[in-house]
Amino acid sequence: MREMGKKLGLLVWVWFMLCRFCVGRFVVEKNSLKVTSPSSLNGLYECAIGNFGVPQYGGTMVGTVVYPEANHKACNDFDVSFKSKPGGLPTFLLVDRGDCYFTLKAWNAQKAGAAAILVADDKVEPLITMDTPEEEHADAEYLQNITIPSALISKSLGDSIRKALSSKEMVNINLDWTEALPHPDERVEYEFWTNSNDECGPKCDSQIDFVKNFKGAAQILEKKGYTQFTPHYITWYCPEAFIFSKQCKSQCINHGRYCAPDPEQDFSRGYDGKDVVVQNLRQACFFKVANESGRPWLWWDYVTDFAIRCPMKEKKYNEDCSNQVIKSLDVDLKKIENCVGDASADVVNPVLKAEQDAQIGKGTRGDVTILPTLVINSRQYRGKLDKIAILKAICAGFEETTEPAICLSKDIETNECLHNNGGCWQDKAANVTACKDTFRGRVCECPVVQGVKFVGDGYTHCEATGALRCEINNGGCWKKTHDGRTYSACADDSKDCKCPLGFKGDGVNNCDDVDECKEKLACQCPECKCKDTWGSYECSCSGGLLYMQEHDICISKDAKTEVSWSFIWIIILGLAAAGAAGYAIYKYRIRRYMDSEIRAIMAQYMPLDNQGEIPNHVSHGNV
Repeated sequence: MREMGKKLGLLVWVWFMLCRFCVGRFVVEKNSLKVTSPSSLNGLYECAIGNFGVPQYGGTMVGTVVYPEANHKACNDFDVSFKSKPGGLPTFLLVDRGDCYFTLKAWNAQKAGAAAILVADDKVEPLITMDTPEEEHADAEYLQNITIPSALISKSLGDSIRKALSSKEMVNINLDWTEALPHPDERVEYEFWTNSNDECGPKCDSQIDFVKNFKGAAQILEKKGYTQFTPHYITWYCPEAFIFSKQCKSQCINHGRYCAPDPEQDFSRGYDGKDVVVQNLRQACFFKVANESGRPWLWWDYVTDFAIRCPMKEKKYNEDCSNQVIKSLDVDLKKIENCVGDASADVVNPVLKAEQDAQIGKGTRGDVTILPTLVINSRQYRGKLDKIAILKAICAGFEETTEPAICLSKDIETNECLHNNGGCWQDKAANVTACKDTFRGRVCECPVVQGVKFVGDGYTHCEATGALRCEINNGGCWKKTHDGRTYSACADDSKDCKCPLGFKGDGVNNCDDVDECKEKLACQCPECKCKDTWGSYECSCSGGLLYMQEHDICISKDAKTEVSWSFIWIIILGLAAAGAAGYAIYKYRIRRYMDSEIRAIMAQYMPLDNQGEIPNHVSHGNV
C-alpha cells in the first residue's frame, strides 16, 4: 500500500511537471544576426536567445567567428585562448549542439576568452530556447557566473559558416538586440513570474537574491512612474481523477483548483505544495491591496522581508510570520485576508483564477512555462536573472531619449557623447551640444537651452531661434566691448546676424568699424569738424557754432536764441490779436441781435420810422 502511494505521488508529480509545458504556446525569443562577410553569406538571420548569460538588450556586438580545431561541442575545457588581441574584433565561438548542457558549453567558451557563443543546431528544426538544467542538475556553481551572450543558430547557417571558415575566409557577424524588446513609449510595463518557494535549490536562491538586489532600482522606477510592475505566480490544477488523493490534498487548495509541486519534492516531509500556493496567494493579495492604496512598490519590501524573516529552513514559513511582516509595512491585513479567502472551500479564488488565465500567452507573448520568467513590454526576457542584466533589458524597453537617469549611469551604458561629442554639432563657447546620450547609443538633436530652441540638422548646424536667442552665446553672432561700450550683431526680433549701425561685416565672425568721416557719410558741412570713434563719430563746429545732426549743419548759438525769442513774441502777439478780433465780433453780433429783438417788440405797438403806412383793406359798400 505504501509503495502504491509512492507511485501515485510520482504520477501526480509527473502531471504537475507536464502541466508546465502543456498549458499552451511557448514562444522562442529571438534576436537578429547579420553576417557582414564573406559576401557569399551576407544577410540577416534569426537566432534564439539563450536563457542564461547576459544578452545585450538594446545594443549590438560585432565579432569574428572562430570554430575550434578540437572539442567542437565545447563540453570540455579548451587548451587554447580565444581572447581577442588588442585592436582586434571580439571572438564569437561557434560550437556544435549535443553531448552536454548548453550552459556548460557557454561556460567553457567564456573561460577560454570568447565574447559570445553560437551553438549550431544538429538537426533541421525550428529554433528552440536554450535553457538552464532542471533543478536536479542546476546546482553547478558556474551557472550564475555565465556573462557572455549566447545564441542558437540553424543547422544550415552553422554548416555554411563552417564551410567558409574551412576555406580560410573570415566570417564577421553583428549580433543585434536593439529590436529584441518593443520600445513604444516612455513607460515600460513588466511582469515577474515567480514563487515563494525557497527550497528548490539554486533557481530559488537566484530568485530571492535577484529580488533583494533589484528592489532599490525597481522601487525608484515605480515611484517615479517610469514603469508599471506586476508580479505573477504559476499554479496548476490537479487531475480530476486524483482530487481526493492524499497527494492532491497536500499540494492543492480549493479542491484541487490551484496546486504547486512539493518544495522538497518529497511528499513525506517538510512543507507541502499547498503551503507554497497559499503564500503565493498572500503575496499576490499583498500586491493587490498595496496597489489599490497607491503603493505597489511595497511588494518588493514584503517579498524581501518574508524571505529573510520566514524561511522554510527555520520552520517560519507560515501565516503568523507573514502577518508580522505585513503589519511592519503598514498594509491593511484584513483586506489581504479577505482577498485570500478560504483555501479549503470548494470555490473559485478570483486572484488565482486570474493568475492561471494570465499564464496563457496573448499576441506576441508566449505562455509562461519557465520559472522564474520576466516579461518586458509583452516579450519574455531571456538571460541571467541579474540586477544589471535585467535593468539593461528594462532600459531597452523605453522609447529612445525618454529613458530615466538610472538607465544612463556608467554601470548600465557607455556615454557615446564623451568621445568626439558623438559626431554631433557643438558650440564649445556656449557649452551647448546636440548630442544626447541614450541607452541605445546617442542621437544628434538640436537642443532647447534656457527656453531657447535651436534648429538645424544636429550634425553640422544648430541655430538659436525665437525670443531670448541672444541670451545663448549672443545667438552665434558677433559681439564686442571696447572702451566701456558694447555692440552686438544679434537682435531677438531677427533670426539673422546683422552688424549694428556704425559697423559693417558678416555679423557672425566680424563687424568692422565704419569711418563715417573718411567715407563722408556724416559731418560734411563747411563749418563741420569730423572725428571718427569706434562704432560712431563726433562732429563739432568751428567759430562757436552749434551742430544740428538731423540736418548736418552748423548754426549760430545767438541766432538761434534771437530767432527763438522772436518766434515766441510773434506767437504771443498773434494770440492777442486773435483774442481781440474774436471779442469784437462777439460784441457786434450780440448788439445786432438785441437791436432786432427790440424793434420787433416795438413794432407791435407803434409804427417805426422806417415802417410805411399800412394800407387799409376794409371794403366800404356802395351807398
